[in-house]
Amino acid sequence: MGDLTVHTVSPATVSCMETDTKFEKISIGQHSLVAVEPTVLWKKGGRLLSGLLGLNVLLLAIVLISSAAFNDVALVEWQLLSLLCTLMGLTGCWMAVYLLWTSKKDHHTSLKDSHAGPIWLRVGLAVFGVCTLLLDVLKIGKAVGLVQCESPIQIIQPVFQFVFVVLQTYFLWVSCRNCVQSHMNLTRCGLMLTLSTNLAIWMAAVTAESLHQTPSANSSSGGHRMSRAGGGSDTCACNNLACKTFETGYYYLYPFNIEYSLFASAMSYVMWKNVGRVMSQHSHHTHHSLCPHRLFVGLICGVAVLVAGLGVFIVYELDVSSDESKPQALEMFYIFNIIALSLMCISSLAGTIIFRFDKRGADSHKNPTRNLDVGLLIIAALGKYCIAYFSIIAIIAKSPGDLIDHLNLVYSLLMILQHTLQNIFIIEGLHREPFSSGYSGHRSSVANNERHEVYINQAVAGIQSNHLEAEHGHELDSNANEVVAHSIIKNAREDLRRKALKEICLFLLISNIIFWIMPAFGARPEFDNNMEMDFYGNAMWPAIVNIGLPFGIFYRMHSVASLLEVYVIS
Repeated sequence: MGDLTVHTVSPATVSCMETDTKFEKISIGQHSLVAVEPTVLWKKGGRLLSGLLGLNVLLLAIVLISSAAFNDVALVEWQLLSLLCTLMGLTGCWMAVYLLWTSKKDHHTSLKDSHAGPIWLRVGLAVFGVCTLLLDVLKIGKAVGLVQCESPIQIIQPVFQFVFVVLQTYFLWVSCRNCVQSHMNLTRCGLMLTLSTNLAIWMAAVTAESLHQTPSANSSSGGHRMSRAGGGSDTCACNNLACKTFETGYYYLYPFNIEYSLFASAMSYVMWKNVGRVMSQHSHHTHHSLCPHRLFVGLICGVAVLVAGLGVFIVYELDVSSDESKPQALEMFYIFNIIALSLMCISSLAGTIIFRFDKRGADSHKNPTRNLDVGLLIIAALGKYCIAYFSIIAIIAKSPGDLIDHLNLVYSLLMILQHTLQNIFIIEGLHREPFSSGYSGHRSSVANNERHEVYINQAVAGIQSNHLEAEHGHELDSNANEVVAHSIIKNAREDLRRKALKEICLFLLISNIIFWIMPAFGARPEFDNNMEMDFYGNAMWPAIVNIGLPFGIFYRMHSVASLLEVYVIS
């Protein structure tokens, strides 16, 4: 039987309470108008100033990178590497000053954004950073072996990058959640310089890796550009085993360097958005777990796709270089991709349907991290959209007749569909409130329903309290039992939806990893299949692929991070 609590509230007390509440509301509102409005106005000016600084630095880097990649002037490459060293030096000095300043003034960084810099993002940044350090060591080893004919900048640049990566990884690990409240304009400029530096390093690495993978780079006019993109020149080539090993090794490490720069750019952007931000009191107290408790279907299917994809990728890389085995290698590659993409489309569609029946509310609170995730998903998907649509037009225009052409057409259509459905599923999941903590939440609500508080006059309470308790005792018990039964059914459905979403997230997460590995480490069916190259020519098609493919590679890795976030929320 529930408890019955009786309180006495006089009219005078109620009037005073209402007056005090109105006074407090007015005072808080007036205070917020005085304190917040000037900050918002100045925030826009500071963002504009730092944005212009970053834009100019980025445009200068773009001009030098494109000039170094598509011109045979050795001086341009020297200028590019000098610019990268200068940017890394300036950014490193600013980060060191920032770390020293925040270590002495902890109250300036007491405000934190709990959504920024989750542990898996920081661990991913550290892992890619370690691989980037190994790449720098290999570059230094090659440059030392060619010191007699190479410029000293070939040694200086990887040394600068080594120190820069170490400092930046520590800086982002300890500071990525800070909402700086003092020296905001200086902090915004420093963070925008960090963002521009990482994007410049990313573009240089993408250009070098793309020229290395482009078939036309092996021609007489392109061979010079390819070797220089990797840090050498046509007059200073490796002539011993150690030098060639270093050169081959760091080409396989370029994908990690590319992803590290993008991870650092994203975290720097979130820090830049959080400068001057006063966090709201909205927070989730739901316990999140990364352990896949009782999850089998998504894990097993995802691992199966990953293992099969690795096998297909290895066989493809071995057979595609031979004219006799190239058709079979392409057919095997397309068939695997069609099957895997079909499963991913079905999973994404099923997850979206589950969200349609989900009763959780939408999380509409301000979240720069989530906004960045959604924007990057949409922008990065444009790269594969572009390549797929160009392939579809070329195949249809040439009236496909071979099996490879039909497989390529189905592969391109499925690539567009899979990106679309997966983006819808991820964006839906990122905008959902976390699930409740299970049975405990329902039991507490039942307990609260059993307790009724009645505010009446003391005299009336003395006459009617015993009568009310006897009259409603059995009714409260029956209502409590109904609430318990309803909550158990509701909780079972919620657990079923939650498990299904976790299975789908886990399968898509692992599947996106293999779709990142294959293009990142050299699988280029766009060049091995001569359909598009013959239709668009040796100039246009490599440009399309080299621009769109880096975005597609980044999309896969960013999808892994976003799916992990949806998995935790679910």
